[in-house]
Amino acid sequence: MAGKDIIMASQRELKRLHIAQKVIEGAVRQAEAAEMLLLSDRQMRRIVGRVRGEGHRGVVHRSRGRESNRKYPEELKGRVTELYRQNYEGFGPTLGQEKLLERDGISISDETLRLWLIEAGLWKKRRKGRQHRQWRPRR
Repeated sequence: MAGKDIIMASQRELKRLHIAQKVIEGAVRQAEAAEMLLLSDRQMRRIVGRVRGEGHRGVVHRSRGRESNRKYPEELKGRVTELYRQNYEGFGPTLGQEKLLERDGISISDETLRLWLIEAGLWKKRRKGRQHRQWRPRR
């Protein structure tokens, strides 16, 4: 698998990896490395152990690339956008969310609905323009 070779890492993780490798090589002591990264000695020991065991992947956060536990199911998203398209076409996200709760018993936030509608192309992001202030000449 080609995807397994590519590792996405933040600057912070790259710095941790670099310093952990210096500890493994013996160029820096663990206590000094922990001080550099503003970590405890114990945490530095854990990072070094992980890098020894897993290599570069040892510093990358375990949750990277996984879906959120709080994510709504795709079926619900499709159902909501279809209901909005059929019944609530002219409504804004706030009113649409209230009607979904009232009539269909679907409880989602208005922001979630707004994002789903923008993604489906049913709602456009609009900013209210400020009224132009006319300049008045001096008396």
